[in-house]
Amino acid sequence: MKRVLILIAALVLAAPLHAAPLGDDGLHKPEWMRETFKDLQEDFADAQAEGKRLLVIVEQRGCLYCRDMHENTFPDPRVKAMLEEEFFPIQINLHGDIEIVDADGETLSEKEATRKWRVLFTPTMIFFPTELDDSMGAGEQAVAIMPGAFSPGTTLDLLTWVAEERYLDQSEEDFQRYHARMIRERDDGNTR
Repeated sequence: MKRVLILIAALVLAAPLHAAPLGDDGLHKPEWMRETFKDLQEDFADAQAEGKRLLVIVEQRGCLYCRDMHENTFPDPRVKAMLEEEFFPIQINLHGDIEIVDADGETLSEKEATRKWRVLFTPTMIFFPTELDDSMGAGEQAVAIMPGAFSPGTTLDLLTWVAEERYLDQSEEDFQRYHARMIRERDDGNTR
């Protein structure tokens, strides 16, 4: 009995403290992720009505990098606050069969959409502009696309860079220069 209790305690302590629960599709389901019908034109309108930016996050079942973001990056209070206050995040499954409507009005499955957007890696964050062009799909009109798992500092900087529309004039400070400056100013060591 003592061994069973020790084993149970070890399993509980080994579980991530901030991991979002997994849905039936095997993807993480944090409370800030919006559950929608995945009509990107409607989602864009809903985001605008709330004064937020549409953000599509592409993930897949079993993705170690997605898990890393949900365990270590998204729970960071600074990142979580930005996701909740500035963005309207929806989730797309890289290999999913759920029907979606792209920003250009084309109806296709999640996996067809991610191929159309040329998403090769998960997680990938696709940031929408402030004005929707209904003649272009999500990938074509994105103001920034972030493939991969990054630290809270890098993710916070990208969320801020997009929210402040710094992508509009990159002649003096593109994202990499902005991020380097933020690291120096913050001195938090999150360079990844």
